[in-house]
Amino acid sequence: MNSPFLRLVRITKRYGGHGGITDVSFDVTEGESVVVIGPSGSGKTTLLRLVAGLERPDAGEIWLDGREVARSGRNIVAADERRVGFVFQDLALWPHLTVRGHLEFVAGSSPVPKVQRDQRIDDTLRLCRVEPALARRYPHQLSGGEQQRVAMARALVGAPRLLLLDEPFSSLDPELRAALRTELASLRRQLRLTTIYVTHDREDAATLADRTIALRSRGLLAP
Repeated sequence: MNSPFLRLVRITKRYGGHGGITDVSFDVTEGESVVVIGPSGSGKTTLLRLVAGLERPDAGEIWLDGREVARSGRNIVAADERRVGFVFQDLALWPHLTVRGHLEFVAGSSPVPKVQRDQRIDDTLRLCRVEPALARRYPHQLSGGEQQRVAMARALVGAPRLLLLDEPFSSLDPELRAALRTELASLRRQLRLTTIYVTHDREDAATLADRTIALRSRGLLAP
């Protein structure tokens, strides 16, 4: 039997006694799309940040592709060495960088060979349906849907092994949300991405999930 691509073992992260997650364990197989649902405050975003290496667990272990990357109180492998793409809820686009600048910044610190980076950027923009004319624009010059596609392209340009998405479509109107949800499902299949997608939306889960995990308000996995 193959080892899981991602394994969380009894992970706990608390913030001054409030919020976070408690004693969470689950596995994700390579190529699987797992959707995490749960009420506000259940720790969904904390879970993603721990996997990405942006937070340290108070207790437990995190394994990625057979390598222990975090354990109680410390990160063993730094965030920028995990090859994890992250699409944040607020997108977190950098206002001082153009669309292409966002991808150049990420590609510059990725394992993509330097001679291939320009082509990789062009291919990723095309894959995410970002029009070439947008490459020189700044985030404030883009529509909501365009910003979503740029955030997705930035997450993918570094050739991540794992893609994390934190309610990326929550601020969009229903029609655009449905269109981008369908695009993401197609993109995931095309790239055979392993993904963890956090959402409140049952339609997101129905479209994107191979498996759904529910978090309770205290961060414990629902039975």
